[in-house]
Amino acid sequence: MSLVGKVAIVTGSGRGLGLAYAQELARQGASVVINDVDEAVAAEAVASIRSAGGNATAVVAPVGPTATADQLVAAALDTYGRLDILVTNAGVLRDTVLWKMSDDDFDTVINVHLRGTFTCVRAAATHFRTQGQGGRIICIGSPTGQRGNFGQTNYAAAKAGIVGMVRTWALELARAEVTVNAVIPVAATAMTDTVPFFAAFNEAAAKGEEMPPFARRVLGYGTPKDVAGLVSFLASDAAAKVTGQAIGAGGDRLQLWSHPEVVATAFQNGGWDYDVLTEDFGSLFGNQQQSVGEKMPDLPAEFQPAPAAQ
Repeated sequence: MSLVGKVAIVTGSGRGLGLAYAQELARQGASVVINDVDEAVAAEAVASIRSAGGNATAVVAPVGPTATADQLVAAALDTYGRLDILVTNAGVLRDTVLWKMSDDDFDTVINVHLRGTFTCVRAAATHFRTQGQGGRIICIGSPTGQRGNFGQTNYAAAKAGIVGMVRTWALELARAEVTVNAVIPVAATAMTDTVPFFAAFNEAAAKGEEMPPFARRVLGYGTPKDVAGLVSFLASDAAAKVTGQAIGAGGDRLQLWSHPEVVATAFQNGGWDYDVLTEDFGSLFGNQQQSVGEKMPDLPAEFQPAPAAQ
C-alpha cells in the first residue's frame, strides 16, 4: 500500500502545508514535482526531499494558467515517466470586507485557487484517462469554504467552488478509476499567523514546541505535518473506494464533512406567494435556519493575546 513507484504533483509546495504534503508523499515513496513561484523556495523544497533520500524536481510558475498546468504534467512525464497523484494546494489571500474588496482582490484569489484547481485537475485527468491506470486527485479546501468567514468573500467563494467541483469530478472520473477528494486542513501556517486567536499556538509551532491539548483536541489545530498523513492516505491504493468526500484534518482531529442536504420541506397548494410566506415562513423554517461562520470556543486565559501597548 506504499507509494513506491508513484509520481505526484503538489502545487504551492515550496513551504507550509504544500511542502508538508510533498515531503510526506516522498517519505512514502512517491517521486514529487514541487511547484512554487519563488525559485529559491522551490529549490530548497526539492533539496529537503532529496536530502531525505527522496526524488523531487521543481516547476517554478504561477498556478492558474493552462500553460502552467500543462507544464506540471509534462515535468512529471519527462522526469519520471508517469503521473499518479495530483494535490492542488496553491493559494493566496486578499482579505477585506465586501465593500472594500477590489476587482483585483477578488480576481487574484479566484484565479489561483479556483481556476488553478480547474486547470491543473483538467490536465491531470486528461492524462489519467489516457494512461488508463486510474489516479488520485486531492484538492485542498478550507473551513471558510464550508462555513464562511468574515472578510473572505473571495476565498470562501473559491474554496466552496473547489468542493463543488470535487463532487462533480468524482462522478465524471469514476469510470476511469480516478478518485477525487477534498481535504479541509486546519493548521499553523503563514495564512493563520495574522489571526490573534491562534497567536499562542502559532508561536509554539514556530519554536518547535508541542501544541497544547486545547489546540490539538478542542480546536483541531496543529501543524502542517498533522494534515499530511491524510493526503498520503488519499493518494494511496488503500483509499481506492474513497471519492467525492470532504475530509477535515488538524491536530488530533479527523472529520468527515457532510454534503449539503435539505433540512426541512413544506408544501402549499398553488405555490408560495408573498402573503403566504410572510405569514408562514417563521413557523415553518424559523427554527431550522442554518448557522454561518465557525463558532470558536472561548480561549483559556493562558492563551489570550497580550493586550496592545498604549
